[in-house]
Amino acid sequence: MPEILTPPSPLTDNPVTPLELSDAQTQTTAHTVFPILMMLGMCHLLNDMIQSLLPSIYPLLKTNFALDFGQIGLITLTFQITASLLQPLVGIYTDKRPMPYSLAIGMGFTLSGLLLLSRASSFPLLLSAAALVGSGSSVFHPESSRVARMASGGRHGLAQSVFQVGGNVGSSIGPLLAAFIVMPRGQSSLAWFAIAALVAIVLLTRIGGWYREQVPLQHVRRAAAAGIPALPRRTVVVTMMILGALIFSKYFYLASLSSYYTFYLMEKFHVSAENSQLHLFVFLGAVAAGTLAGGPIGDRIGRKYVIWGSILGVLPFTLLLPHANLFWTTMLTIVIGLILASAFSAIIVYAQELVPGRTGVIAGLFFGFAFGMGGLGAALLGQLADHIGIEAVYGLCAYLPAIGLLAWFLPALEKPRAHL
Repeated sequence: MPEILTPPSPLTDNPVTPLELSDAQTQTTAHTVFPILMMLGMCHLLNDMIQSLLPSIYPLLKTNFALDFGQIGLITLTFQITASLLQPLVGIYTDKRPMPYSLAIGMGFTLSGLLLLSRASSFPLLLSAAALVGSGSSVFHPESSRVARMASGGRHGLAQSVFQVGGNVGSSIGPLLAAFIVMPRGQSSLAWFAIAALVAIVLLTRIGGWYREQVPLQHVRRAAAAGIPALPRRTVVVTMMILGALIFSKYFYLASLSSYYTFYLMEKFHVSAENSQLHLFVFLGAVAAGTLAGGPIGDRIGRKYVIWGSILGVLPFTLLLPHANLFWTTMLTIVIGLILASAFSAIIVYAQELVPGRTGVIAGLFFGFAFGMGGLGAALLGQLADHIGIEAVYGLCAYLPAIGLLAWFLPALEKPRAHL
């Protein structure tokens, strides 16, 4: 019987033998660590609930600070840019130097931004608060995605969906809490949500302890990834560009709904600000359901088909939306949320399989790019709405999912031989 070898310490440079790689892979991918995934999902819920409060109170901020749509777009852009620019850098650094407790530290930035937002008395302070919340996201999303993959037991799509659906649920709860707590009581009531951030810090500290125990195995997995045959560099580059175009399509369209849906309903159908928040909650709930379904379906039928069906499949419904009455607007946004949201988990896992061994970099790059496209979309669409009106903006955005035709050119990836 061969001697059982343990993975090397991250502080040493001992070589890893094929036997060690095989044993480590078998031991670390035999089962899915659902308690960690559940805690990650809960922290994602709390994190994104806090973040979603910002766009949810735009009508309140618009009134209190006499903001125009362009300034609202700048607030979103500030939040998204701080998150999008830092996330790939966080991923690059932590791929080489794992930082198990960085998740709790990042949530500390989010807590600081929330408290500043509750007391901000000027537009520059609003931008500073948005930047702090964005900085928290820049750490949370790539590192949480890495931990989800570590705890997946090889069911990568399922793990990403469980992780991401927590964020979607949080994003859908945020507008509801804003409608019933913040809007009636004012900006200062945002400070009450500091309790949620503190709970998340406690949970993320616990996750950090589990993460630290897995660090030695990550070096084994990186070594195993080096032995997986890579696609030609040109194919990888072209595929990443296609995925980037699909992210652009998805998040530019989502920016039109998440940032301006309430204004669209108030202007076109003359609903109240509180009622418009309820419609936004319904849409974001559909996004959460679509996210949960996308990962497991991708594990079963292939991620390329989920990406293809999600982006392009939503096109008929987006084209109908600008011409619908209030009832059908609500119904169509539910369908749009369900279909469109199923793509992101599949895109993340597809990209991680395209470039094995670079989990943090890929997660940071795609989460960052998604945040950046959302922020850029919010800013540009806000400026456009000031000139042509919010209803005209929705008419133009309806054609964005046609970019999903590019999914035809994605290569079919084989199931990876090592779970990274």
